Amino acid sequence: MKKIIMETLVLAALAATQVHAAPLSLDNASITATYNGTSDVLGNDSGYMPGPGSNVSGLDPSDSYVEFLTGDALFGFDFTRAGLLSIYANIVPPLDGSYRFIFDFGSSLAAPIASFTLVDASAVGGMPVLSVLNSHSIGLDLSGLDWNGDFIPLTAQIGSADAADVPEPASAALLLAGVAGLAMSRRRKHSAQA
Repeated sequence: MKKIIMETLVLAALAATQVHAAPLSLDNASITATYNGTSDVLGNDSGYMPGPGSNVSGLDPSDSYVEFLTGDALFGFDFTRAGLLSIYANIVPPLDGSYRFIFDFGSSLAAPIASFTLVDASAVGGMPVLSVLNSHSIGLDLSGLDWNGDFIPLTAQIGSADAADVPEPASAALLLAGVAGLAMSRRRKHSAQA
């Protein structure tokens, strides 16, 4: 019985502390990209031409071009205003190698980044590694993926914490107390019948 009570309390605590993500608006975002630790990424704002600051770009206002191309032209990255990232392999299959990216939004975001989740990986065999590095940066590792075709995107969603869906600590405590009380009364009733 103690095991059931503890499992119930743990599940209730986990449910109460989950943060639900909402799409993160990237309006007015300024994005700095790095590729394997270097600035070998070319942004739309620089016309995809190498030079100082060419790895920094805002969103394409016409939404018709990718925001970044890698310097070796292997990958293209397209961000939407609603925080959806589409990744394109321009050369399939990309050569074996290390393909690690960081996208840093600095202080240009309306809210902190809370999640970075895969939406569609049907274009690849294997799983990319997605990570939230801090409140304004995401990491992406495309090493070891088998791409099924060029210009078929791999997509991921950048999310922010949706404050409306996060329970208040007092609500969670009341929920836990109620569950514990029900479990204890059930135990007493069972002990009395035995």
